[in-house]
Amino acid sequence: MLLASLFVALAGSIVFAILFRHADSWLRQRAIQLLQEKFHSDVDLREFHVRVFPDIRVEGSGLQLRHEGRTDVPPLISIDSFQAHMSIAALWAKKPWRVDHINLTRLVIQVPRARPGQAPQWVTKREISILVDELTAADCQLILLPKAENKDPIVFDIHHLDMHSVGLHHAASFHAQLTNAVPPGEIDTKGSFGPWNPDDPGQTPLAADYTFSHADLGVFKGIAGILSSTGRFGGVLEEIEVEGRTSTPDFQVDVGGHRVALDTVFSATVDGTNGNTILHPVKAHFLHTYLVANGGVVKTPGMNGRAVVLDVKIQSGRLEDLLRLAVKADQPPLTGTIDLHTKFDLPPGKRDISEKLKLKGTFHVNKGAFTNPEVSAKIASLSRKALGQPQEENAGSAISSLNGNFLLDKGLATFDHLTFSVPGASIQLDGTYVLEQETLDFHGKLRMQAKLSQTTTGVKSFLLKPVDPFFRKNGQTEVPIKVTGTRDHPQFGLELRRKQK
Repeated sequence: MLLASLFVALAGSIVFAILFRHADSWLRQRAIQLLQEKFHSDVDLREFHVRVFPDIRVEGSGLQLRHEGRTDVPPLISIDSFQAHMSIAALWAKKPWRVDHINLTRLVIQVPRARPGQAPQWVTKREISILVDELTAADCQLILLPKAENKDPIVFDIHHLDMHSVGLHHAASFHAQLTNAVPPGEIDTKGSFGPWNPDDPGQTPLAADYTFSHADLGVFKGIAGILSSTGRFGGVLEEIEVEGRTSTPDFQVDVGGHRVALDTVFSATVDGTNGNTILHPVKAHFLHTYLVANGGVVKTPGMNGRAVVLDVKIQSGRLEDLLRLAVKADQPPLTGTIDLHTKFDLPPGKRDISEKLKLKGTFHVNKGAFTNPEVSAKIASLSRKALGQPQEENAGSAISSLNGNFLLDKGLATFDHLTFSVPGASIQLDGTYVLEQETLDFHGKLRMQAKLSQTTTGVKSFLLKPVDPFFRKNGQTEVPIKVTGTRDHPQFGLELRRKQK
């Protein structure tokens, strides 16, 4: 028994002496073999050092893995430096070998587009099974390279990453913290990543929950507010499904200057092959109005950045809510129920949003009412005259309907076939409204049930009777009109010269 114990001690001393002398080259070779087989990559390792007593510690730098030996794309994985720690006893324990901790500095993962044709076959010489209890990394990047060479990659900057139970044959749990670039804000996410797909890294699965806080929308010229969001994402690296909620309690469009609480519920697909984000759909709520938007954030040919292209619908919304975003006055000039359908096109660039936003669509306002008593009185008077009852106070109404086609481009709103109607009268206008200066320039026709002589009383009525026939058409009185001035001080008038022409 004593002899056996002596032999074991002697043999152990010899093994440790051999390990200590040859640990660097032996473990370096095993590490490169493992990385080659599991990531199907050529491996370049600049420095590698091992200490084997009282436990095993590994340090290295300059690690690069080129997937399938490709040089037409950046390295799949790059690591500036790394440190690993495991106990000596783990070498004699049952597989997998357990590594207590690995720390990485400046980890960059660049998921490449698939190589055309059949991928080369990688042969595993011998299975080396390793499980890492904890992996930490600082200053990391996950970059999804698009299929087309002229497309921009998707870049996720991660300033801290913590993973547990990291193995190549199962998913690992992770906790990551990153700063979003635009809009700037902090993202905290927890979930699972893997198992790694060595044949097609873009098909590696992931799933996680996230929180996004203190995102400053002020970086987008023309709007303001602090956004927060919660949700989850999952799928594979090449195609990530995202769903969540956002809340911006102080959302503001600068041209209007009023702050409102804006909440959204959304789902989207992030296409890692081209960098586009497809929204399906976004449901937004502010004040008493709800809208639904479908579309995407897509690359614009010939331009840097991505455009937001949406199809937006509002049903039974409140006109005063929309005007509160776009009009500077404390009180919106008009209230009512609105149905709206518009194409929303926001190209990339650093210009103010009001200068580059393009809207094109149609709208219908029901039960519209002017908030300015003076304007409301004029509309009611128009209605009474159009009915042929100019002195009947109970006749007519200031409640109206409003319909039209519109195009908003570079801060100029152009209206086509804008129709405005009250009991007894309808107005059709074409013209423009400048958002910043709030100036009006509209021209069109006023149609009334009554004859011109019926719109007034006394001598005026008598004098107008001879001209009634000149303005009657299809049983209605039709006169050319114009609306100019500003939103606060509109000017209404006849355009008889245009009638003569």
